Amino acid sequence: MFGNKALKGVFLVGLGATSYGMLATFVKLAYADTSSQGLHYTTAEVITAQFIIGIFLILLITLFQKNKKINTSIKASSIDIKKLMLVGTSTGLTSIFYYLAVKYIPVSIGIVLLMQTVWMGVLLEMFLDKKVPSKIKIVSVVIVLLGTALATNLFYNKIALNFKGVVLGLLAAVSFTTTMFAANKVATSISPAQRSLYMLLGGGVIVFIFAIFTQHTPFNYDIFFKWGILIALFGTVIPPMLLNAGFPLTGIGLGSIVSSLELPVSVTMAFFILNENVILSQWIGIMLIILAIVIMNINFKKH
Repeated sequence: MFGNKALKGVFLVGLGATSYGMLATFVKLAYADTSSQGLHYTTAEVITAQFIIGIFLILLITLFQKNKKINTSIKASSIDIKKLMLVGTSTGLTSIFYYLAVKYIPVSIGIVLLMQTVWMGVLLEMFLDKKVPSKIKIVSVVIVLLGTALATNLFYNKIALNFKGVVLGLLAAVSFTTTMFAANKVATSISPAQRSLYMLLGGGVIVFIFAIFTQHTPFNYDIFFKWGILIALFGTVIPPMLLNAGFPLTGIGLGSIVSSLELPVSVTMAFFILNENVILSQWIGIMLIILAIVIMNINFKKH
């Protein structure tokens, strides 16, 4: 089998992106729901529950791996921990910016803005490697961007965009690109569970600071039982572990392209769960994104 490690990385990143693609629907449902006090859940409540439960679950996974005698993973050094916690702040910022953005703009537009990580990732790789991306990669990025615009119905969304929401969406994209860079470069020798745990701890610090300064009403703790576990699994536990395991195998450029699977999954979830109307051009956009992923993998195979 060609490029066995790269294929494995593509599979892991794809699953991580798919899980992350489900997140927007769950967050939207949580916002629409009300607590036992009859109040809608705030962004601070949703993110706090997500990170606390996520950190707890990742900690359990890490402890389980430590107790297994056959586990050969390298223990994280104090330097690795500090680096991972530092870059993990981008994980917290991504959630904060993205969840705030979809309060001001439609989810479809928010996803489009978040998907700017595609060209941001390739651009970052170009500066890091000091070389121009291949023609195939450039063409694939263009196809993904076109597919992204179609898949989110961007051409037919005749609405006035909230400037604050657009800025928050782009900031989420920048933060997410930083997270992908960290998954590809920082402390790659230790296990994905350890890396996810320390990055979540770093992100948790940012989230808790955000919650302290923005939560002006009594905290609704029932968010932990109603939506916290679900959002934590698909926003904090599954994607980081899979991305941390997959990106070192794919590289940030290819990984960025594969992570665009988040978009068609989000559209599909919105169609089936939120009953949103998805027109033909959106499904065409989804197919274009899948086509770009195939092109990237065929190119990788030849090498």
